Amino acid sequence: MHKLIGSIAFTVLASLALPAGAQTGGAMMAKGPGVAGAAQTVKVTATITAIDAATRAVTLKGPQGKEVTLTAGPDVKNFAQMKVGDLVNVEYVESLTLELKKGSTAVVGRTVEAAAAGAKAGERPAGAVGKQVTITAEVVDLNPQTRIVTLRGPQRTVELKVADPEQFKLIAKGDRVEATYTEALAIAVDPAKK
Repeated sequence: MHKLIGSIAFTVLASLALPAGAQTGGAMMAKGPGVAGAAQTVKVTATITAIDAATRAVTLKGPQGKEVTLTAGPDVKNFAQMKVGDLVNVEYVESLTLELKKGSTAVVGRTVEAAAAGAKAGERPAGAVGKQVTITAEVVDLNPQTRIVTLRGPQRTVELKVADPEQFKLIAKGDRVEATYTEALAIAVDPAKK
């Protein structure tokens, strides 16, 4: 289910959602002492214009009139319930938070968690997948003139510019920074409006 939903979302969002007026969504920024974050949501609704049951091909028409044909693999349960005119709703959410862990001695590392869920037998076709990657990095250098923080992570070292001077003052060599990236995707097929 995860691969199918990911490919459907990519295809629908890339093919149907552009230009920007074809999608709805929003972005959010958050900030506090030692914490920064951003989140974004993109929603697209397409209409099923054709279904080939033999090949399991489904043609979707997006809000700007573009069409794309996808193949629903065997992981898509309740395929037979889809009808021409049904709406396919795709919602994609991603977020990134950075949190300063003062005095922490946490191990520099990376963890990944993933989950997927699909419709139960007899329900309308739907599914959701999500993934969260958490990286703990160590502050190995600070440049007060440029407000550049050098972080050593589990696979590479990166330099980040801290725009807010007050946030920069909170950081010390040896501190840990925890970065959490989350993405989630939900797809649902709704019956055609009568």
